[in-house]
Amino acid sequence: MPDPTTLVPDPLSLDLVAGPAFRLEPGLNLVTGSSPEEISLGVLAADLVGHWVGFPIDLVMGPSSDARGVVLALDADAGPAGANPAERYSLTVTEDRVDLAAPCAAGLMRGLATLRQLMVRSAGRVEVPAVVIQDAPRYPWRGLSLDVARHFLSVDLVKAVLSTMSDYKLNVLHLHLTDDQGWRIDLPSRPLLTQRSAQSAVGGAGGYYTAEDYAALVAYAAARHIRIVPEIDVPGHVNAALHAYGELSPSGEPTDAYAGIEVGFSQLHRDLPATREFLADVFTDLAAMTPGEYLHIGGDEVLTILPDEYAWFVRTVGDIVRAAGKKVVGWQEIAQALPGAVVQYWDTRVAPAAIVAAAAAGTKVLLSPGSRVYLDMKYDASTELGLDWAGHIELRDAYEWEPSELIPGLPADAIIGVEAAVWTETITTPDELFFMLLPRLAAVAEVAWSPAGRDWGSFRARVAGQARGWDDDGLAWHRSPQVDW
Repeated sequence: MPDPTTLVPDPLSLDLVAGPAFRLEPGLNLVTGSSPEEISLGVLAADLVGHWVGFPIDLVMGPSSDARGVVLALDADAGPAGANPAERYSLTVTEDRVDLAAPCAAGLMRGLATLRQLMVRSAGRVEVPAVVIQDAPRYPWRGLSLDVARHFLSVDLVKAVLSTMSDYKLNVLHLHLTDDQGWRIDLPSRPLLTQRSAQSAVGGAGGYYTAEDYAALVAYAAARHIRIVPEIDVPGHVNAALHAYGELSPSGEPTDAYAGIEVGFSQLHRDLPATREFLADVFTDLAAMTPGEYLHIGGDEVLTILPDEYAWFVRTVGDIVRAAGKKVVGWQEIAQALPGAVVQYWDTRVAPAAIVAAAAAGTKVLLSPGSRVYLDMKYDASTELGLDWAGHIELRDAYEWEPSELIPGLPADAIIGVEAAVWTETITTPDELFFMLLPRLAAVAEVAWSPAGRDWGSFRARVAGQARGWDDDGLAWHRSPQVDW
C-alpha cells in the first residue's frame, strides 16, 4: 500500500482504511456540482490533477452519488465538527472513488493539496491509499511576505511561489511592493513612481507590475483561494518615492536612486504640503486595485522621525485606508499608534509590551518572528545566500516553536496567524529564492496549520517525502542535514 504518512502540514486526523488503493488512470473523471463556484474550481482542479498525473482529466458536472473518480462536493457538514467552515474539509478514499467535501470552495482547494501529496507513483501507476481525513487549519492567516522591492520578481516567478504556497495550504501572499531601492506597482495617479523609480534594485536592474500584471496575480491567487495583501511601506523605506517626486523631500529636489541594503535613513515629512496628497493618492489607488480586505501600510524602521510625527503618519494612513474600505495591517511599530489594526510582530529583539497592551484593547497580532520565520536568514554560517542579523535558521529552528508561547502575556485568541517572510537583498534568481524557501516554508506552513503539540521527529520524517515533489516541479531546495532525505 502507498505510504500516506508524508503529509505536510500534518492533518487534524488521518485514518488508514483496509482495502485497495484508488488508481488514477486515463479516462478518469473529476466530478463537481453545477454551480458557478463549483464549475470554476472544477476546471482548475481537473487541470491540476491532470498535470500531477500526466494525462488529461475529464470534468463532469452533475449528480455525484454514483460517480466513479474524483468527486468534489460543497457540503455544509463536511470537515471536523466545530472547526471554522471557511477551510475545513474531509477526504475519503476507497478503491472506487475519491470523495473530497468541504463547506466552502477554499476547503476543497486545501483538500486538493492533500490529495496531491497522497498520490504515489509505483510501477508506472499513480495510486492514492485508502484513507479518511478530517482536517482544518489552526489559524485563519497563514502567509508569506515576499519582498519584490530589493530585487524585482517576475509575474511568472510570483505565480510559481503562489503554486507552492497552495501546496502547503498557505492562504495569504503579502507583497512588499516598495522600498528605498525601487517602486514595483504602477498606480494611475502617480505615474512617475514607476517611470523614475522602478528600474533600480540592489546591485542590478529593477522592474514593476502594471495594473494588468497585478490583476493577473490577484486572479491567479484567488483561484487558489489565496488573498494578496499589498504593502506600501511608509513613512520610512521611501527613497524610491523621494526619487520620483522631489516635492516629498525638504529640499524640493529628487533624491538619488539607491541600490544598497541599509535601512532607516529615509522618511516622508509631515510638514510638506505634498505629503498627505501623496499618501491619499497611493493608498486610494491601491485599494481600488485590490479586491482583498487588507492593505499593509508598513511603518517599520523609521529611525529618523520623532514619535509624534510617526504617530501622525500612522493615523493619517490608517484613516485613508479605512476610508477606502480596507482594513489596516502594519509592522509591530504601529501597535501604539493605531488601535484596531492587525499588528505584525517581527523583531524579537524589542520588548513586546506595546503589542501585549494593544492586544488587550482588541488588536489582532500576526506572528512573523525574525529569528524563526525570516527565510532569507542563512541556514548556517556556510550558507552563501542570505543575511544573519536575526541569527541562523535551520529547518528545526523554523519548525520547533509554539506561537501561543512566543510573546509572554499575549492572549492566544489575539493571534490571527503566522506569516513567513523572505527579503531579497541577496536573492536574484528563481533557484536562489526557492533554495531559501524550501524546506523551511513547509515547516512554517505546518506551524500555522496544525494543532499545538506538533512533533519534530514526525515532521522530520514526513518532510523527507516532500523532496520528490520539489524535484518533479523543478524547484531548488536546501538539503538540510537535519533530515534523512
